[in-house]
Amino acid sequence: MLDLILNLDYQPLWITLQVATYTTILLIILGTPLALWLAKITGAKKAVLEAVVALPLVLPPTVLGFYLLVTMGPDGPVGQLWASMGFSPLTFSMTGLVIGSFLYSLPFAIQPLMHGFELMGKRPIEASASLGASKWDQFFSITLPLTRRHYLVGATLAFAHTVGEFGVILMLGGNIPGVTQVVSIAIYDHVEALEYSQAHILSAIMLVMSLLVLSIVYGVNRRLEVKVG
Repeated sequence: MLDLILNLDYQPLWITLQVATYTTILLIILGTPLALWLAKITGAKKAVLEAVVALPLVLPPTVLGFYLLVTMGPDGPVGQLWASMGFSPLTFSMTGLVIGSFLYSLPFAIQPLMHGFELMGKRPIEASASLGASKWDQFFSITLPLTRRHYLVGATLAFAHTVGEFGVILMLGGNIPGVTQVVSIAIYDHVEALEYSQAHILSAIMLVMSLLVLSIVYGVNRRLEVKVG
């Protein structure tokens, strides 16, 4: 058993962590202005935009993956534009995986952030503006501290959701060992080959990692609640 653990190919785990990390960073950076904007608008337009952002929650991953494959493929509009700029193809690449994961995990980051911005309201920003604070100062001195719990939840959910992806990554990135093969696909391959011991090890690692991440988040969240209270 020890030999099996030591000789197991852990590259899918490393690729998974890379994709999840890059995706989470992009979601926090690019998702912040989107969530701020969605928190400010009202009416029917907000309902439609919220539905678009939340679409990955109900859309089958293979459907989203298929349309991303068609759009980002060599013959697709995005793929052709990307190639015209001299870049490598998006499909079956790390870049393509991150873009697909970004869109698929978008609601898991946007919804907690938007909720935090709505709870904060306009008064703290308006008060700081009256005192001459710049936009950047308002964000880092007021918005970010007041919504840190929501950032923590959004980042954790986005990371955890990306780690568990299967359908979108399989459609967009395929199953190329050392390039696009993530843990979820590697586990499936081991099960399909009746290699249950290898599947057990990878599954156990993911289970322990997920429990650890959630425990840290709930612990930090509880401490923040006590401080606020």
